Amino acid sequence: MWSVAWAVTRYSIPEEMERGSVVANLAADLGLNTAVLAEREVKLDIIHSKKYLEINRETGELYIVERIDRESLCSKTAMTCVLKLDVIIKNPLRIFNIELEITDINDNAPQFRRDSIELDISESASPGERFSLTNAVDPDIGTNSVKTYHISNNENFNLDIQTGSDGSKYANLVLKKALDREEKNVHNLILTAVDGGVPPRSGTASITVRVLDVNDNAPEFDRKTYSINVAENTPIGSLVMRLNATDLDEGSNAELSYSFMLYTSEKVQDMFELNSNTGELKVKGVVDFEEIMKLEMHIQAHDKGQNQLSGQCTVIVVVTDVNDNHPAISITSLKRAVKENVPVGTLIALISISDRDSGANGIIDITINEDLPFVLNESSKNDFALVVSESLDREKIPEYEIAIIVTDKGTPPLSDNDTISLEILDINDNAPLFPKSFYTIPVMENNGPGSLLSSLAAFDPDLHENQYLVYFIIEKEIVNTSMSMLFSINPENGDLYALKTFDYEREKEFLFHIEARDSGVPPLSSNVTVHIIIVDQNDNTPVIVSPWSAHGSVVEEVIPRSIDKGHLVSKVIAIDGDSVHNSRITYQFLQLTDATLFSLDQYNGEIRTMRMFSYRDARHQRMVVLAKDNGDPALSATVTIKLSTVEQAVKVYSDTMEVPLEYDIFSDLNLYLVISLGAVSFLLLMTILVTIVLKCQKPKPTKAAPPVCRNSIISQRNSTIADSTLISSDAYWYSLFLAETRKGKVVVRQPVPKAGYIISSIPRSTGLTETSESAASTLQV
Repeated sequence: MWSVAWAVTRYSIPEEMERGSVVANLAADLGLNTAVLAEREVKLDIIHSKKYLEINRETGELYIVERIDRESLCSKTAMTCVLKLDVIIKNPLRIFNIELEITDINDNAPQFRRDSIELDISESASPGERFSLTNAVDPDIGTNSVKTYHISNNENFNLDIQTGSDGSKYANLVLKKALDREEKNVHNLILTAVDGGVPPRSGTASITVRVLDVNDNAPEFDRKTYSINVAENTPIGSLVMRLNATDLDEGSNAELSYSFMLYTSEKVQDMFELNSNTGELKVKGVVDFEEIMKLEMHIQAHDKGQNQLSGQCTVIVVVTDVNDNHPAISITSLKRAVKENVPVGTLIALISISDRDSGANGIIDITINEDLPFVLNESSKNDFALVVSESLDREKIPEYEIAIIVTDKGTPPLSDNDTISLEILDINDNAPLFPKSFYTIPVMENNGPGSLLSSLAAFDPDLHENQYLVYFIIEKEIVNTSMSMLFSINPENGDLYALKTFDYEREKEFLFHIEARDSGVPPLSSNVTVHIIIVDQNDNTPVIVSPWSAHGSVVEEVIPRSIDKGHLVSKVIAIDGDSVHNSRITYQFLQLTDATLFSLDQYNGEIRTMRMFSYRDARHQRMVVLAKDNGDPALSATVTIKLSTVEQAVKVYSDTMEVPLEYDIFSDLNLYLVISLGAVSFLLLMTILVTIVLKCQKPKPTKAAPPVCRNSIISQRNSTIADSTLISSDAYWYSLFLAETRKGKVVVRQPVPKAGYIISSIPRSTGLTETSESAASTLQV
């Protein structure tokens, strides 16, 4: 059911109230219960497009949710501004009409329609003349609108303020003192509009008054008399001077025209011309010092105003004598090219100089550009000889540009110049030069024949045939082999090639010289030392020399079952023909019947028991040992050992008791020692060692030790270890091997590299000295 609307309730608030400000308490004013407002649905409808107000249901207060601006809601000319809204409460439906009058505050400053005002006023304007100005507007109303105007302090203007029929205020500019454009041509003023609010607000506009000119000033020259010097033979059209008269007026009143006055002679007017617009005075005819030395002209300047005004000046011209002839240069007996080894004092050219002037204007100085190996020698007055003063070097400076400069002593001095181009011819005075005096070139062994090793190009700063180089290998024989059979060099560019495949195990380095020779006459040459170092590759597979069998890689051994833990069962020894790094051998089991029974030392190859045999252990044990070198990729060899055990100890040959094994002990060789040993020294040392061993070794008597040679480098070892014995302290390199097995002694000899190793089996009953082709079986590997 609809309820009857209540009478309109009206409130008045100032504009721009802060958000959250309470306008009225509707619950109190309309007689509403706040509990009813909280329970019922309350809707606040505002006629305008924005929502400015809201009701607090708990207190019934009407408060502002958005700031209200009177000037944006209502017309700027409206005296009143009302915001209408309805409060609707449902269940039952009740409608309350509310009017909210927005009262004006002084929140807007006056503002001019234009920020700047420009006025043009003639300097002939009379005091009391009035000039209209634009007025200011203020969106506020009543006393908050524009109340008055002010102008900035000045001597020439004041304001006349008027009130319109609608109460608006406007101002006129009044001239109170006559203007003088020559004194001040622009007046800048500030116009201020002030409203009647509390506190008052204001706005400003700038006024620019441009003072218009009248022709009230005559032209004036900066000097009444001008005195200038003009040199004889000054070219026609040359500027003598520029006359400058000034007029304080502007526009056409300041535009000037220059002209000769009537009492200036026609002869002067024939010699000079005057530009009527610019005042430029230029030479019109020939100026000759011998004809006239001084002349005078009278010139006037007049403006182009309605009532023309003019000014005058006098110009006195003094003609001066000038140095008007240039000195001249004449070059004879000229050489265009000389060799770089010409002697000091060699004549290059004869030079003569002259000047048509006289007096100081005819005296001439001659010079050449500095820092050149040449000098001018005077042979007679104004005659000179250009000669070489220092040694020449084409490689430093191949060509000279000799500038010859002559200058007279006139005022101003006149000069002339000429240039001699001299080419320096080359001689063969520079030997070829290698970038380095010593080349070390590493070459990997097994290189392909014809492979490029390095480029050994030299440089020669000379030219043409003196620069063309040919390269040679200086012949040198090594073991009846010429270097030219091992290496080749490209005679044109110095590229060095290998003619054969090198083997590190045979040759480790080469040292020779290469010569570079130019094609000059006589030829010059230089040489460089080349050190070729052969780099080892892992190209030799390890060879197992103990235990060894002439019939294959399977070795059969017999040991008693009663041996203790740690017993030396066998010892695997392998040798490798590569260098120290690539020849280092390590050992490991590949196959083993019982991994708990035997151990293998990876460095010395000793196979020992890890425990005693039990009745459960098999009587026959099989083991495969791998010997692997340290190369990349690694190479390896294997040996298979079949081990049989017996219940009772096997009788050992009686002649092995207390018989020492002789072996060679070498120091731990490293790469530097290996490189330092030459092939010839190595073979000679081996020959001496083998001879000493053969002479010191005697047939072994029962239970007696053989005599030992004091000069031998072979030391003794207790022979109770009846297995292979390493004779070198370096576990990775062997030059001589002497070992003893149960079947006899084994000798390993290393002949020429790459030929392999010769392994000889010597019967047990014989001594080392009894080795012969019939007594030993030999295996070539």
